[in-house]
Amino acid sequence: MTFSKDFLWGGAVAANQCEGAWNEGGKGESIQDHITAGTLNKPRRFTRELDSEEYYPSHDGVDFYHRYKEDIRLFAEMGFKVFRLSIAWSRIFPCGDEEQPNEEGLLFYDNVFDECRKYGIEPLVTLSHFEIPYHLVKTYQGFSDRRVIDFFVRYAVTVFERYKHKVKYWLTFNEINFATMPKGNLNILGILDDRTEDHNHPWDDKERRYQALHHVFLASARAVAEGHRINPQFRIGCMLCHITMYPLTCAPDDMLEYQELDHFFNNFCGDVQVRGEYPYYIKNYFRKNGIFLHIQEEDRQILKAGKVDFYSFSYYMTNCVTKRKENVELTLGNLMGGAKNPYLKASDWGWQIDPQGLRFTLQKLYDRYQIPLMIVENGIGAADELVDGKVHDPYRIEYLRDHILEMRLAVENGVELMGYTMWGPLDLISAGTGEMKKRYGFIYVDRGNDGSGSLARYKKDSFYWYKKVIASNGEDLD
Repeated sequence: MTFSKDFLWGGAVAANQCEGAWNEGGKGESIQDHITAGTLNKPRRFTRELDSEEYYPSHDGVDFYHRYKEDIRLFAEMGFKVFRLSIAWSRIFPCGDEEQPNEEGLLFYDNVFDECRKYGIEPLVTLSHFEIPYHLVKTYQGFSDRRVIDFFVRYAVTVFERYKHKVKYWLTFNEINFATMPKGNLNILGILDDRTEDHNHPWDDKERRYQALHHVFLASARAVAEGHRINPQFRIGCMLCHITMYPLTCAPDDMLEYQELDHFFNNFCGDVQVRGEYPYYIKNYFRKNGIFLHIQEEDRQILKAGKVDFYSFSYYMTNCVTKRKENVELTLGNLMGGAKNPYLKASDWGWQIDPQGLRFTLQKLYDRYQIPLMIVENGIGAADELVDGKVHDPYRIEYLRDHILEMRLAVENGVELMGYTMWGPLDLISAGTGEMKKRYGFIYVDRGNDGSGSLARYKKDSFYWYKKVIASNGEDLD
């Protein structure tokens, strides 16, 4: 067994990290438009009002809004079968609660999808990639207000109807399990408490956060059901950030700690969206923590009726878990860090590199859910150097090669893997640090951390390597 003949090879981006044009074409403000640039050592800030002294990288991104034809042509040159992108919710409904959508925003994505189709590239569209309209935050505190479910469903139905003949593959909420952490209040749920001074360490009301997450589950499930009604050929998936964990030692305490955290962060949201019901362990967590959710009788039916067709996830790194509080070396990661694994190397940003962990994850998820899987984010951020119009990035090729090899072994073991979209095929704004220095792409974008640069595109060595990988359907990885 190897990759299927219709395996979906491609790359992934998010609107707020690449589009720019933050106030063009009738677009309203999103939460991302209020987040400043930062670095590895300087956290990004959320400002309730725009500060003329600050730089907001989402405002210009890497100008995909005006350069999408050039970028999609480059993706086609690599042989992409699929291109994962997100729709900016506030480009379709600028405030989020309007009755009628913004036609200019709808037309922009018409043009993008038509350009993909011209080259035989399937769009894979995320409905909400940390892109909540800011008005919904200010007026309703996001999904903590049940009315926002209807606003999201109206948005989903609008784009499903508009693009039902252009888009087959959809995802509802990006990295939905981020909401199991206090830091997920803003990006997933749209909650910005008045007492919050630093959005990286927000004022957190657990009961309100989990009530809002319940509303997000309902919004996702209703969108799935509506999508299937509008076009039964739609394939609609969930999307989670899978932080694969290992117990640091063989101490039983470490094993139990690992199991609890794995359930809580990695399994809970997937169980709800794939199985259509809350698992026993999260009910026990709510009971122990005095969390009481308002769940209407119809909610259970909605979750059952809106189960996803496939499970997609991001995978960048792994970490370890231990009950020990002292003499533990820590490491960084995507959304969360952990105890350092002594057997692994790490990227320049402290993310541990673990290709075998991807095979472990694929086999774990397929064993758990028995539905098709898709890896929709995977890659390594590095400080590439452009010299005479060229970028030599053997470290990126090595990282991706090693992960694709493990994907292939998982498929040989019987895992049903439908596609792979690495993150992100052209350099874009880092979600974590808001900088350009942390580059993932096959295509170098001349853009500095401060917004300077020509925005010219240059093909890296990895561009030609990935083209060969796709042409051979994952067989030629040299």
